[in-house]
Amino acid sequence: MAPQQANTISEAISEDHHALDLYADNIRSATSIEDKTKWRNQLTWALARHAISEELTMYPAMEKHLGEEGLQLTNKDREQHQAVKEDLYQLQSLSPSSDTFSPLLDRLMTDLHEHIQHESEEDMPRLEGMLSREESQALAQSFERTKLITPTQSHPSAPNRPYFESFAAMLAAPIDRFQDLLKAWPESDEVAEKHRSML
Repeated sequence: MAPQQANTISEAISEDHHALDLYADNIRSATSIEDKTKWRNQLTWALARHAISEELTMYPAMEKHLGEEGLQLTNKDREQHQAVKEDLYQLQSLSPSSDTFSPLLDRLMTDLHEHIQHESEEDMPRLEGMLSREESQALAQSFERTKLITPTQSHPSAPNRPYFESFAAMLAAPIDRFQDLLKAWPESDEVAEKHRSML
């Protein structure tokens, strides 16, 4: 069997997008408040890390390789991220039993899909066109590594541009990770099973 080739940045971002949809679907289909809460926590954890990692790795690469066009694209991306972060900030502490929970989840996912469409139709094709496969794979690795050190909750008032965002993330991440210890989560084998079902 041939060794699996490393993901490009487009593939890594797309995998995350599919996982986020999966977690939202699990919130909707869960039959108990406890299970909905676990999947809400999983969605929050994944989406917060994903958004900040894009802002710290992919957006600077777009600005570097695409110049003024890249700057315009990332400005739009940051606006879209801000809407998603504000929705997520409200959702992350809202009980699924609240009457406002489902409409807020729907709004979050609508805002997120608007952003995903922009990335898949505008950002990724332009960026991938400027990168070799090896450069794209290296950027994907940086994106994945950055997720290991980013905050795990939404902080919409935090800066969203490198160096300021990096500093704010380093301050928020340990607090978020401590709070994560106190939350309910889906079992790791349950998450793994859901990911296998995506393939």
